[in-house]
Amino acid sequence: MKIKLLLFLCGILSGTAEVFHEDFQITGCSDYDEEFMVNLDGEEIVYTDFKKGTEVDAQPSFVGHITYAGGYGATVLELQGCRNDLEVIRRFTKDLPLKQDPPSNVVVYSRNKVELGQQNTLICHVSGFYPAPVNVSWTRNGEKVSGSINVPRPSSDGTFSQISRLQFVPQLGDIYSCSVEHPALPEVQTMIWDVEKSQPGIGPAVFCGLGLVVGLLGVATGTFFLIKGNECS
Repeated sequence: MKIKLLLFLCGILSGTAEVFHEDFQITGCSDYDEEFMVNLDGEEIVYTDFKKGTEVDAQPSFVGHITYAGGYGATVLELQGCRNDLEVIRRFTKDLPLKQDPPSNVVVYSRNKVELGQQNTLICHVSGFYPAPVNVSWTRNGEKVSGSINVPRPSSDGTFSQISRLQFVPQLGDIYSCSVEHPALPEVQTMIWDVEKSQPGIGPAVFCGLGLVVGLLGVATGTFFLIKGNECS
């Protein structure tokens, strides 16, 4: 995928404090994919769904929205320019080896707190790779299961990240795996995630038991001295 990256640093004075914001726009294209996205301070503002032919506002409802001038038509023109540039770059770099970066981080975690028998979502987050995409596959107890995966998301350093999700119902002892394939990886990278339930600790019970014994010994000792005192009097 060829990427056009525009990076703007905007300084804003507020009182005596100087605040910097990072804004960048990405237009990406290849033989099989295309992408347009505007990002502000690490948060996606707007992106284009070229399959549905629409511009998508990615901002949450509880914030003041920032509009992107131009709309869907402008992103189509950006995409056409990207494809024209791609053909030129291919002609001039056809004999150069493609730089590849393997994923720098693969993490598997559950979306919600794990409760046995309650539906949840496993997330496999892959980041720091180039070019896009990666291939992600899942297994449950050694058997292949089907998950979903989002489109690659570009980062400001030129690498990509992708998230794969797997709907599951945790059962004690189940073992899941997320396997990642990428041209820069010498072999498939696999991360294991298993369903565990912490057993009740014995610490509080032992502590309470010792406290009871010490308390009984104290009562017995006090009774002994009380009787001895009465005998002496």
